[in-house]
Formats: sequence, C-alpha cells, structure tokens
Amino acid sequence: MKNTELHLLINQPQIAADFLYHACLAHNFPLSKAQIKLVMQKGAVWLTDKGKTKRLRRAKTQLSSGQELHLYYNEAALSDDFSHPTLIADCGDYSLWYKPSGMMSQGSKWGDHSTIARFAELNLSPQRPAFLVHRLDRATQGIIVVAHSKRGVRELTGLFEQRKITKKYQAVVQGYFDGVREYKTDIDGRSAYTKASLLRYDIDTEYSLVDVEIGTGRKHQIRRHLSDDGFAIVGDRLHGDADGNTECDLQLCAYSLAFECPLLNKKQQFVVEPKLLLSI
Repeated sequence: MKNTELHLLINQPQIAADFLYHACLAHNFPLSKAQIKLVMQKGAVWLTDKGKTKRLRRAKTQLSSGQELHLYYNEAALSDDFSHPTLIADCGDYSLWYKPSGMMSQGSKWGDHSTIARFAELNLSPQRPAFLVHRLDRATQGIIVVAHSKRGVRELTGLFEQRKITKKYQAVVQGYFDGVREYKTDIDGRSAYTKASLLRYDIDTEYSLVDVEIGTGRKHQIRRHLSDDGFAIVGDRLHGDADGNTECDLQLCAYSLAFECPLLNKKQQFVVEPKLLLSI
C-alpha cells in the first residue's frame, strides 16, 4: 500500500467516503473509513466534474453520475513526519513564515497537508484560507509569504510581479568566493539577475558564506547561477555535486524580505537568522 492510484467513475449518486471505502475493497486496497477521511483531509483525493478537477476534502460530499474520483495514496507523502514552519508575523491579510528545508510550498496530486499554505490555513488563529503569492524551492529554507484574502493575493502578487519586493539570501558555497559578482545569464530563456558578495571564507572547510540579492525569481535561479560559475551551493543535489548520502540540507536561506505594504500603508521588513553551516 505504499503507492497506489485509483481512478473511479461514478455511476449512481452516493456519498464520497462510502463510495471510496467499497471501491478500495473491490481493488484489494483495504482502507478503513477513518483512513479514507484522513486521506481526503490531506488532499490526496480529487474530483473531476464537467472537465474540471479539484481536491475533494469533505467525506460526506454527495457524488453524481458521470463524475470521477481519483485517489492518490503514497505513504511518504501522507506522513505526518515533517518539520513544521515557524510563524514570523500575522498581518491579517497575509502572514510570514520561516519555512524549513524539505517543506514544499505547494502540494501535488499526492496531497498538500505538509505544505506551507495548508499548514498556515489550518494553524493560524483565527483560521483563514491561504494562498501562495510566491514560492521557495523545497530544499530552500527561509521567509515565505502566504496571503489570506483576495485583496492580499492581488496586492502582494502585484508587488512580486513588479519587482517591488527586495529579497535577500545567504548561501554557503564551495570554494573561495572573491569579492562581488553579478550574473545576468538567462534562465530557461528568460532574463535573470543575481548579485552575490562574500561575507566570509572558512579555510578549514574551503566554504564561502555569500550574501545574495535577486532581481528576478526564476526557477532555481541562485543555485544555477552560482553553480555555473563554479560555486555550487553546499548540499545541492540537483545543480551541485552532493549526492543522496549527503546529510546536510541545501545551504540556502531566504533571510530578508522588504516592501512597501499597500495593505497596511507602511514599510515592512522581516529578517531571520539563517540556519546554515557558516555564520558571520
């Protein structure tokens, strides 16, 4: 039962949890009704209706003929064994969190309970819906913003799109990183800008701690720019030479976020202390 998919056509009106329970038995995939409800709450059940597919969380949802249910069961994805984020600030229409390395920004078909958005939605008081307005790589730690209203989504998304948010990172890279370097190489055919400067060099490990500021937010931008220049980030299994046996997480942290907030009409700046191998 480690990795199973079921795609089930509804042929008569019935209750979602009951239908899934009997369908799982018929496919030699026995789940109790309590397990099914938990899997639904964790975002691993989807409903297709009139060509549109979305997560189905309510066990008592009334299903109709012609709809289709999808169950994606993966023990690792549904596990509760994940590091929890830390709330930095609750600003009403949005909140800021310290996302640990290994935590996803958004979910997959296998579930979303261990993502930053879903965690915020369930754990803020009072509870509010949660929407991503930007992302951090799964392996990257640091500050991430989650919106909780349509206005919050609109205003914050606009700031990111207009590049009116200053984002700073620290990274531990291999080798001696001398001075200040700017990178303007396109990422996946799109313009990208990264500026990195040396904070300190550790002669024993031959690692450099660098401060990084980006003007764009392309996928894996910092990791790719630094790696292409011969300064792979320590712990990078994708763009560096770290392998699956490496114990340390990716040594990249989004430690500072600053912007003029149109929701609160004031300058906002949030800074956290990076949890990296080197410190200043």
